[in-house]
Amino acid sequence: MAKRCAICGKGISTGNKVSHSKRHTKRLWKPNLQRVKVYIGGEKKRIYVCAKCLRSGKVKRSI
Repeated sequence: MAKRCAICGKGISTGNKVSHSKRHTKRLWKPNLQRVKVYIGGEKKRIYVCAKCLRSGKVKRSI
């Protein structure tokens, strides 16, 4: 699966999980990607789009 939004380019972020005792271990934050059919250049395509782009109306969904 593509780990990047086709509209805004949002992808995986990395950082540290910090426990109560302040121990650090690596972790990932993954974007909420949805596979949707959209109109791009007058034709239907199936792309991965993050939920924020869908909600904000940056993409017109095809049926």
